[in-house]
Amino acid sequence: MFVPTKCFFTKGVGIHKDKLASFELALRQAGIEKYNLVYVSSIFPPNCQLVSRDEGLTHLSPGSIVYVVMARNETNEPSRLVSAAIGHAMPKESNTYGYLSEHHAFGETAEVSGEYAEDLAATMLATTLGIEFDPDRAWQEREQIYKASGRIISTTHTCQSAEGVMDGRWTTVIAAAVFL
Repeated sequence: MFVPTKCFFTKGVGIHKDKLASFELALRQAGIEKYNLVYVSSIFPPNCQLVSRDEGLTHLSPGSIVYVVMARNETNEPSRLVSAAIGHAMPKESNTYGYLSEHHAFGETAEVSGEYAEDLAATMLATTLGIEFDPDRAWQEREQIYKASGRIISTTHTCQSAEGVMDGRWTTVIAAAVFL
């Protein structure tokens, strides 16, 4: 059984005439192209420490099997806005699990997409912790309720957005939480 003890966030964008090569370039910009990525669901392990991307990458070797929660989106339509975001919500108790969320969208800015992903992660955690809230309220209002409960200590997100290029090449965006 593998339970990660560290995690880092990363993101990237790639542009190429081939869809797969565009994805590869996004992985390169994110710094995770050298690894065999295994997609996992969105539980942030208890006692897992967030580290910087630079620190996290020092723990990996080319060819390693690496577990990630990844959001990905792509387009070959000129000027079409694409985004990919990972949201993160942590409970106050470090020995309790948190949540990650993946969100990918068309037509959303990085700010909108990132806040949506953060909201998703916080909402999943709040329902697990039994925090009562009105799901129809705006994210900013619910965020205050979550944090005022004293049971959710932090929420955050990482997001990558880009517009499709004018010549019809593929534009791929990724955002990822990488487990170590």
